[in-house]
Amino acid sequence: MPINTLDSHIASVRACTLCANELKAGVRPVLQAHSDARVLIAGQAPGSKVHASGIPFDDASGKRLREWMGIDQDTFYDKTQIAILPMGFCYPGKGKSGDLPPRPVCAETWRDKLLNALPNITLVLVIGQYAQAWHLPAQHATLTETVRAWASYDHGLMPLPHPSPRNNIWLKKNSWFERDVIPALQQRVKTALH
Repeated sequence: MPINTLDSHIASVRACTLCANELKAGVRPVLQAHSDARVLIAGQAPGSKVHASGIPFDDASGKRLREWMGIDQDTFYDKTQIAILPMGFCYPGKGKSGDLPPRPVCAETWRDKLLNALPNITLVLVIGQYAQAWHLPAQHATLTETVRAWASYDHGLMPLPHPSPRNNIWLKKNSWFERDVIPALQQRVKTALH
């Protein structure tokens, strides 16, 4: 797929106003992609800090995700290596217990076009329940069970919990994640990037 097709899709996403009437914070699509990218981070949606900066994972979640992946900030933001396509490209707003879910129309409208323009992806980090529902052929009853079954998925798919500080309790309750999953994740990222 020629890079100009991907560039055209990205320009269309950045100009998108489909949800303008529903987004109290306004429209500001945040994504990163290049046709050479080997790793795809399939996340949920930008938070308020990312909405303000326009930089994907420019928050505590991003710092933790980079640590989990075993890469530095320069590598993470090198679009020729790492593509970042959340399920919703704009900040969905605040809900009762955190941010609202990504707006479904975003993935329905753009996801397949963008994914089809990323021919070199060999590893997809599937973060959170919305991304897992889209990318994984089958999920378990809970996100915890899906992540615990990480080794049963195709080697190119890696289900992860959200790296948000809101998940600190989850991480404490599930010590197997840092013990078993993080080393495997770092090895898969290293293999995909080299």
